[in-house]
Amino acid sequence: MSDISPVHVIGGGLAGSEAAWQLARAGVPVVLHEMRPVRMTEAHQTEGLAELVCSNSFRSDDHESNAVGVLHEEMRRCGSLIMASADGAKVPAGSALAVDRHDFSGAVQRAIEAEPLITLDRGEVAGLPPEDWSSGIVATGPLTSPALAEAIQALTGEDALAFFDALAPIVHKDSIDFSTAWFQSRYDKGDGADYINCPLDEAQYEAFIAALLAAETMDFKDWEKDTPYFDGCMPIEVMASRGPETLRFGPMKPVGLTDPRIGERAHAVVQLRQDNALATLYNIVGFQTKMRHGAQTQVFRMIPGLQNAEFARLGGLHRNTFINAPILLDDQLRLKAQPRLRFAGQITGVEGYLESAAIGLLAGRLAAAERLGRDAAPPPVTTALGALLSHITGGADAKTFQPMNVNFGLFPPVPPQITANGKKRRLKGRDRKQAMATRALADIGDWASNSEGPARAAE
Repeated sequence: MSDISPVHVIGGGLAGSEAAWQLARAGVPVVLHEMRPVRMTEAHQTEGLAELVCSNSFRSDDHESNAVGVLHEEMRRCGSLIMASADGAKVPAGSALAVDRHDFSGAVQRAIEAEPLITLDRGEVAGLPPEDWSSGIVATGPLTSPALAEAIQALTGEDALAFFDALAPIVHKDSIDFSTAWFQSRYDKGDGADYINCPLDEAQYEAFIAALLAAETMDFKDWEKDTPYFDGCMPIEVMASRGPETLRFGPMKPVGLTDPRIGERAHAVVQLRQDNALATLYNIVGFQTKMRHGAQTQVFRMIPGLQNAEFARLGGLHRNTFINAPILLDDQLRLKAQPRLRFAGQITGVEGYLESAAIGLLAGRLAAAERLGRDAAPPPVTTALGALLSHITGGADAKTFQPMNVNFGLFPPVPPQITANGKKRRLKGRDRKQAMATRALADIGDWASNSEGPARAAE
């Protein structure tokens, strides 16, 4: 194996550490570049690999009916360093997986430093990787250094790199009440039914505005306070504060729409737009917000038609650095403009610790297969890993692409059950989630073993 050229991984966070581990376990040498402590970020406090700068929770560990828990279990079955370290540093958190952040980071670092095929290089990669790096993985996260961010932007284009999230809430389509909501495009443009519309009368609108203005909001972190607002991504509550009628002339304008229940225009209308190719998720148009998550669910369920809404993602606005992955990356996570480079982690447009690590795992395995001259098929889209990869590399709408957590809305629907009398019964709620989880864990097995490198296969 000594004649195999190394793969360079830039970034020692969760995604970079996982990518390096997967490469090494496949028998491929790695140089892992981490700029700390030579250059620190505004958020990190230590020089440790995989430092958790925010929460210490990896969220639900329920692999039977929760998409995050399914992702946990799939990563365990793929030999994830991040999951092994998290399990070893676990602290009590009910059904969630939470860790002692120092023990967790220490476990990751010890494993990386003890792996003979990984060389840890402390220093900044200022700009694009050198031409003599025939294979590289950029896993620099939301706090990518300015020099590298500028180089990526120059390579990919001015509009292909974003520096903050403007997240509108995303709703599971099957939780929308269509006895109130209806499909229609404004003035019947396009296909005439491109949006889901939720109508409000005057009293409902006034109550909604009052609740919006009274809701508790989140503060920017210290390094986010210079995040700019501009008209295209202004928080919904900031717009509402400019006057009670502002939203009726903005994202809630009712013109060009007819409520079929009353045969005329409603006082105000909230529109939802399809957010993924499967048409299982719809985003609330123009509703990016800084409201706290609990407040969001209460306020947005005041909207007629969304009273039982289940959210795949809640809104937000915070500093980030991510590329427009559906346009820029192929299904191997390679940059189309320069295929020697792969991207991994939060910079690809995923949200969350485990989602970032999961893309690192995929990038590491795909890069290892390429180095070893083996075919590298992406995981099945029926798995959490495959659904997440498919979403960021083509399943999401590139025009409205924003970071996303893993959720069952990204998975292909499960077929209906056939009842005893031969009729089809569409699975709903927990039954649907359990069926998706069972299918995912059944389907990940073959891919996990087939994508292993010779080093692991020999163990």
